[in-house]
Amino acid sequence: MKRQTKKVATPLPLLLAELTVFSWETMARRAAMMVQGTCSTAEYQRMLFEKMRAAQLSAAALMLDRGPLATLQPWHRATRANALRLRKK
Repeated sequence: MKRQTKKVATPLPLLLAELTVFSWETMARRAAMMVQGTCSTAEYQRMLFEKMRAAQLSAAALMLDRGPLATLQPWHRATRANALRLRKK
């Protein structure tokens, strides 16, 4: 039987701190890939589309007046996923 866990909202200060760290890590890893010439076309496209997607979700949260946490969560999810994915490369 699979154990269910409740998702607890990350406090805003922690979300901002993690967003900052994950962003720095992602930028550093991608810059290194660019310098080494190993940054693929797919990675460049991912950079563009992930920002477009996060901006859409963030704008929707703003329009629905869901608060600052919901507005920043799309950016946090994307940067966290990128940092974890790029660590494996």
